[in-house]
Amino acid sequence: MMKVNDCKLIELPKIVDVRGNLSIIEQFKQIPFDIKRVHWIYDVPGGIERGGHAFKENEEFIVALSGSFDVEVDDGEKKQTVQLSRSYYGLYIPKGIWRAMNNFSTNSLALVLSSTDYDEKDYMYDYQEFINWRGGQE
Repeated sequence: MMKVNDCKLIELPKIVDVRGNLSIIEQFKQIPFDIKRVHWIYDVPGGIERGGHAFKENEEFIVALSGSFDVEVDDGEKKQTVQLSRSYYGLYIPKGIWRAMNNFSTNSLALVLSSTDYDEKDYMYDYQEFINWRGGQE
């Protein structure tokens, strides 16, 4: 069973150019999974939390393309908060980890790459269900 310590802040390649910088994300190079789905989160009102769930199978890689926000990861025993504020860093979150995103700055843009297609049954929105599921997996 994955732990908070398995979440990794990954520095992405940054190609510096006077015309503007460029960063790259490639499956199996910077992130350890095949990309099946991409979505982004934006226009988040102040004080609102996004996420607040865990996945049984899906892995994610989250990047702050613009602005900043915090990602709290939780394995049921340990919690850790990671601030994402640079577009050349991303947070890898393995399956079985609770995540919540908050403290979005004005005009922030979160890019989320996922290892699976959308499957409503993969989500755990109830924290106690997540704790019970983790207990049954160990």
